[in-house]
Amino acid sequence: MTGQVRPSAGIGDAAPPKRRLLWRYPIALAVIAIFGLLLGSDLPPEVRRAVSGFGQMLGALAVSAACMYRYRLSTGRRRHAWLFFAIAGLFGSAGAVGLWAAEPSGAGDPTSPANAFITLALLSGVAGIVLYPSVPRRLTEMIRIVLDGVVLGGSVLYIASLTVFPQILANTSTPYPQRLLPLASPVVEIVIATVAALLYWRAAPADRTSLGLAAIGFALYAVSATALAVETAQGDFMLGSITDLGWIAGHVTLALGISLARVEPRNTERKELSPVLGTFVMFGLFLAAGIVNLLATAGDSYVAAGVLWLIVLLAVAGRQIFIILDNERLRRDLEIRVAERTSALNTANERNILLLNSVGDGIYGVDRTGLITFVNPAAAHALGFGSTELIGRDAHALFHAPLPDGSPAPIEGCYITEAIRQRVVTSAEDDLYTRADGLQIPVEVTATPLIEEDSVTGAVVVFRDVTQRREVDRMKSEFVSMVSHELRTPLTSIRGALGLLSGGALGPLAPNAGRMVDIALESSDRLTRLINDILDIERIEAGVVSMKLAFHPIAELISTATSQVQLLAEQSEIAISVDAAPARVFVDADRVVQTLVNLVGNAIKFSPNQTTVWIEALERGTFVEVAIHDQGRGIPEGKLEEIFARFQQVDSSDARAKGGSGLGLAISRSLVERLGGRIWAENNPAGGATFRFTLPTEADFPSAEDVTVPVEPRTRRVGTV
Repeated sequence: MTGQVRPSAGIGDAAPPKRRLLWRYPIALAVIAIFGLLLGSDLPPEVRRAVSGFGQMLGALAVSAACMYRYRLSTGRRRHAWLFFAIAGLFGSAGAVGLWAAEPSGAGDPTSPANAFITLALLSGVAGIVLYPSVPRRLTEMIRIVLDGVVLGGSVLYIASLTVFPQILANTSTPYPQRLLPLASPVVEIVIATVAALLYWRAAPADRTSLGLAAIGFALYAVSATALAVETAQGDFMLGSITDLGWIAGHVTLALGISLARVEPRNTERKELSPVLGTFVMFGLFLAAGIVNLLATAGDSYVAAGVLWLIVLLAVAGRQIFIILDNERLRRDLEIRVAERTSALNTANERNILLLNSVGDGIYGVDRTGLITFVNPAAAHALGFGSTELIGRDAHALFHAPLPDGSPAPIEGCYITEAIRQRVVTSAEDDLYTRADGLQIPVEVTATPLIEEDSVTGAVVVFRDVTQRREVDRMKSEFVSMVSHELRTPLTSIRGALGLLSGGALGPLAPNAGRMVDIALESSDRLTRLINDILDIERIEAGVVSMKLAFHPIAELISTATSQVQLLAEQSEIAISVDAAPARVFVDADRVVQTLVNLVGNAIKFSPNQTTVWIEALERGTFVEVAIHDQGRGIPEGKLEEIFARFQQVDSSDARAKGGSGLGLAISRSLVERLGGRIWAENNPAGGATFRFTLPTEADFPSAEDVTVPVEPRTRRVGTV
């Protein structure tokens, strides 16, 4: 329906991609070439007149049709503007028909009806330009555009006034005012082409194609209009000459530009093509006009041309003065903004320094070579140095305590080196720092690489003295261990007595009494497992448990673990699928199997019947990543980290419904981290959860295949950035 906006176009959408519109260019060139060949051929004058008239009419109708297409896709003032442009195309088509139908001798008469239609077309086009909504511009920008237009258009008009216009004014038999009438059309076309060129120069990149084609089209109009005026003044105008090709080519080019215009530009940002190039173009035309001025001779039009030349000179001078003043204003504004930004940066820097100095944790930064670049007072105080003493010194050699055998700590495995070279983020690593007085203090370290423009410039290290916390943990562990041992002795007696009662040592029990004994026996077993788990995790974290490290195929460890939970899986109707890479890990086999049994057992317990638990092991550089996927209910996002704490479960009812003490994941994390790996949980997009942990594939003792070492924390690598 006419007047409605097509939903498929969508007001505000950009025009189709240019690569889908490239076919329009060869068609436009082909049409122009065909009419050029016909008008430049030796065909009879009547035929060429018909070709010229038909081409101009067809081109004007094409412009009108393109404007009507934009009219249907637009709204508001933009819609009304396109309507006036379409009407201008219809008037232009009517003018072409009038020229075609006129007598050859009178076709160039400025007072002919054809020229009246062309004048109406120009007026309709001006109305469309007035109605077309423009992007708001600054006053200084508008002044510069006007001055550029005066220089550009004035230079072209001045050159024409000394070279072409005298030929139009040469017929002295006609009154001077009447001789000026043929100049109206070329002057108007030159002005419009100048405006289009200026808009092209300062338009958004997406609009330059359509505006550039419009400028070319109006320039072609100006060429033909000037030729028409010259031939009319000389009395030898004849429709159908090659000069008419400018009208036809102008129509085709303008229609092409309109068809490529955006419907409703979303982005109104403008970007000047090149201020330097624009200045060269302006002064190039001005210089050309000056050369023509030197070569020209005085004539009837020389006085008027002199006035125009004076206007251009004043515009050039005004343009340069205005640019100087505008640049000076911009310079002052820039100085003010730089001063404001400098003040803001200084304020932010002072605030950051205040925050850095007020933090209780030690913080220091290093450059790409590991030399200290800054240190906060807390770090200097904890290490027993003055703040200025640390700047420029090697952090690794200065802080890191030597190995138990007295040799320096290797720099290759240092978290600072890994942060700088490999962009590894290290979190919560336990380390020993040596103070200035030689005292060694336990610290917890976090290291993060500093990245600027995708290049590592250094690292920031945050550390905390955990001496008091270690002492509190030791006292707590001793207390828990003592309580657990004290509970185990009477619990063993209770467990033995209940076993005797359940076995009938004192005779058969009544059914109700037997059930009570079974419940008590099951509860005592559960309490025994809980105490054993508590003792196990305390021994691991206290470092009193030794691990027998050796190379083991990860597939064999997974096979051993799955065989231990196979009965539980069969009872729950759960299938276990394994996909393990042929890699070896340097671990304690029993502890890895214990971790796998905990994780796979949890996956089985929390998976619906007749589902599958997948186990996969993949090589990730110097680590093997093991993943256990289930199809259960998943884990709330807020508890993905909490579930690794002691006595933590997803739901408090799980302890009653599923059993367990809530220590399995805590034990698994302690074991994995002591082996130098990392463990975490995540939810699957399709449902269920995945538990992942990493194990090292490179030995810490490459000279031995089988090593027994105490449980010591390894580097906890979080990831890379």
